[in-house]
Amino acid sequence: MIPGDDEIRVDIDGPVMQVTIDRPKVNAIDLPTSRKLGEAFVYFRDNPDLKVAIITGAGDKIFCAGWDLKALDSGDVSLDNWWELEDASLGGFAGITEMWNLNKPVIAALNGLTIGGGFEIALACDLIIAAEHTEFALPELPLGIIPDAGAMQRLPRRLPYNIALEMLYLGRRMPASEAAHHGLINKVVPAGQLMSAAHEWAEQLSKVAPLALQSIKEVLRSIEGETIENSFYKMRNDDLPMYRAMLSSDDAEEGISAFVEKRDAKFKGN
Repeated sequence: MIPGDDEIRVDIDGPVMQVTIDRPKVNAIDLPTSRKLGEAFVYFRDNPDLKVAIITGAGDKIFCAGWDLKALDSGDVSLDNWWELEDASLGGFAGITEMWNLNKPVIAALNGLTIGGGFEIALACDLIIAAEHTEFALPELPLGIIPDAGAMQRLPRRLPYNIALEMLYLGRRMPASEAAHHGLINKVVPAGQLMSAAHEWAEQLSKVAPLALQSIKEVLRSIEGETIENSFYKMRNDDLPMYRAMLSSDDAEEGISAFVEKRDAKFKGN
């Protein structure tokens, strides 16, 4: 059964799954919503027919404002060790920020303001496309908290260190154009072209050999933070099932044969 409901819409088109956060007015995420997102990404991870996911927000102003502060204020969620309320098997906050065994690519299609936990969702994705009016911000510090669902870990690795500190300390908004300049996001497009651009990339990715596609993310996760020499060692010696399967796969033989024979490859996922 395909997960999702009115707040977390899941649409499947062939090998592509689109997840849309639809919680007016700001697409904020409370604990039940976080778990629904986790269920959606587990379904994506475990379904062999699905190759690429896209996550976006409903409307044209806000992708996601992060944690639902009203839920926090009411006591529905405790800040003290909040992660213990999350189901670890569902990938942590929003189902993607800590899903370490998700090897399939996820594209973030940002339709507007991307702040707090919404920004952390985007940082957990593999490719990021933003509408021109998108802005990024981490407004937690004036609230007496910090962004601890991925921004602390990922942002200083994606931006020049002092620019990351500006966002963390000062909470300033960064427009999509500047984010693209720093390489934080991949592409900026007019709002009307956002979803077509995301689906164009998803279609392109869905046509490659699945084991090769998943090997990239698996290997990159294994070697992150290593020296070049150690990264070679880990790639050769670590337990990397997708990479090992890819090396001896029928798809690898098919891809090479198709290239030599000047025809389109017919990949079967094995």
